Amino acid sequence: MSLIEAIILGIIQGLTEFLPVSSSGHIELGKALFDINAEENAGLLFTIVLHFATALSTIVVFRKDISEIFKGLLQFKWNEEFQFSIKIILSMIPSVLVGLLLEEEIEQFFDGKILFVCVMLLLTGIVLFISDKVKGEGGQVDYKKSVGLGIVQAIAILPGISRSGSTIAAALLMNVSRERAARFSFLMVLPLILGVTAKKMLDLGDEGGTTGMEIDWLILGVGFLAAFISGWFACKWMLKIVKKAKLTYFAIYCWLVGTIGIVLSLV
Repeated sequence: MSLIEAIILGIIQGLTEFLPVSSSGHIELGKALFDINAEENAGLLFTIVLHFATALSTIVVFRKDISEIFKGLLQFKWNEEFQFSIKIILSMIPSVLVGLLLEEEIEQFFDGKILFVCVMLLLTGIVLFISDKVKGEGGQVDYKKSVGLGIVQAIAILPGISRSGSTIAAALLMNVSRERAARFSFLMVLPLILGVTAKKMLDLGDEGGTTGMEIDWLILGVGFLAAFISGWFACKWMLKIVKKAKLTYFAIYCWLVGTIGIVLSLV
């Protein structure tokens, strides 16, 4: 992998993790474009670094929210922060169950199935277009809605379906305010990103880790910086976009990329 490829993949991961265009779908397209095998140890290590970079960018953007949550938890009271944490945990359960019970089945969708990815991008565009017409004023995320958003997030494990786009869209359709929808969407994925990163580290360890593998620290460092900076930018930008109801632009983008990908894959 060259430095340019590392930068491009890092930017793709950082931007698409938060922008509603499917990070997994774009990573699959990027892997196909650069002919990268992410199942090899070097590719797996690079993927781990990119995921950790996006998780760190989320922590930086929401550092005040996360700090308040932990302060509330340490008070050991049934306060707003503790209740919010319970909602986050409830939203994680569907994705954890799907990831554990259907891991092998899900991995099959990440095996260069570009046509499937592009069809899912078209579906993501439809969801974004519809949700952008919803005002989503005043509502909050209650326990029932957090479970519903968790189910949507579990479905968004499939490549081509935007996690942030689908969960924000679902929250808006549940009449959650735009600001709360975006905030909950980004915070609910943080534990999962960290969990996925930890699991990939364990997988790497089971495969012998980095023993005997030549590690290109420059490639890893460049990829990390590209993912972190672009992830920070995308997260901040997305918060503003949701408030201004500009998701339709991303719907059009998903339709264009999906259509082009379908045509190229068929040809």
